[in-house]
Amino acid sequence: MEKHEYYMKKAIEEAKKAEEIGEVPIGAVIVKDNEVIAAAHNLRETTQEPMAHAECLAIREASRKLGTWRLTGCQLYVTLEPCPMCAGAIIQSRLDAVIFGAYDPKAGCAGTLMNLVEDQRFNHRAEVISGVLEDSCAHILTSFFKKLREKRRG
Repeated sequence: MEKHEYYMKKAIEEAKKAEEIGEVPIGAVIVKDNEVIAAAHNLRETTQEPMAHAECLAIREASRKLGTWRLTGCQLYVTLEPCPMCAGAIIQSRLDAVIFGAYDPKAGCAGTLMNLVEDQRFNHRAEVISGVLEDSCAHILTSFFKKLREKRRG
């Protein structure tokens, strides 16, 4: 668990970068052979692209760095449980595992609403490890949305 917490803290650093620019604070890192090979945070508002989720951006960066779309031997650390789109990207990129912090009761597809990532019907599955530094990951999100609501009221 110590290893997972170390890399989740790196994902949290990415989430804070998103928050600093007004993005929903979600961060992701991809690790291969105990080395961070990609790091990203949400950029949906900045780019006005619906697919600019932290997970997808990190997958793109890792693929470019490794020169392949097959990310076997890699693990994705993300502060929030992946949505359906990101769960699909995880499957398609052949990541070995997804480790997430906070659960997403509205869109979580790595165990909460459904578990696309480990669904036996797909030709590839990724191991799911959930709840790593869950309180820290959840706090970043709840704090962000609380401030946003207060700003809209004020």
